[in-house]
Amino acid sequence: MSKVKSIGMVVAMDKEILPVLSSIGKELSSEQKGPFKIFKYELYGKTIYLVRSGIGEIFASSATQMLISEYDVDIIMNFGVCGSLIKSVGVFDSVVVSGVVHYDFDLTGIDDVVVGQYPNESSPIIKTDENLLKLCQKVMVNCQTVICASADKFVSDKKVKEHLNATFGAKVCDMESAGVLFTARGYNVPCVIIKAVSDGEGGAEEFNLCVHKASLQYIDALKEIVKEF
Repeated sequence: MSKVKSIGMVVAMDKEILPVLSSIGKELSSEQKGPFKIFKYELYGKTIYLVRSGIGEIFASSATQMLISEYDVDIIMNFGVCGSLIKSVGVFDSVVVSGVVHYDFDLTGIDDVVVGQYPNESSPIIKTDENLLKLCQKVMVNCQTVICASADKFVSDKKVKEHLNATFGAKVCDMESAGVLFTARGYNVPCVIIKAVSDGEGGAEEFNLCVHKASLQYIDALKEIVKEF
């Protein structure tokens, strides 16, 4: 990978983005483009364009597309909170995502594929960038590397969590990763995804209690990763 000069960061919610903005230095500028507000920063000699996408795959994909088309970023980073699907990944744990499955994408009625598998793909699991993944693993040595199940659903039902883990080997779930990764991949822009767990068996109530603290967990690692690019 050539030297990274500009980084596009996609984050869904204010609760996830504000702790990062307050920790990465002085804002150089900000602007509104359609539904998206873009914050420009400089950190360790790299220009960062950070966008608050909004919740869900469509907003996440659109925000990623905008960073690629309008700002010509070298890489895409997605970070934020996620839900745990298994007990071994606990609330406030940080994880590095090695692959994403868009689990409500389903062509089984018209094609000989499994749920989640896109045309011309050999697996429902789409991998994040291998070089960026290794760098994150180097920095976040005590964090698990996981598959993320992603769709426009907040998952709190225990049976659904068990199904996602058993079917895809996913350990966490969210509502943006597929939109970010699949869009970046389509334009050959390397993508990495880092998450912190905000909820497990406690569902929505636990999420509301823990989302802010969870959003603080990966900030130091995030800054160190940017330094390493």
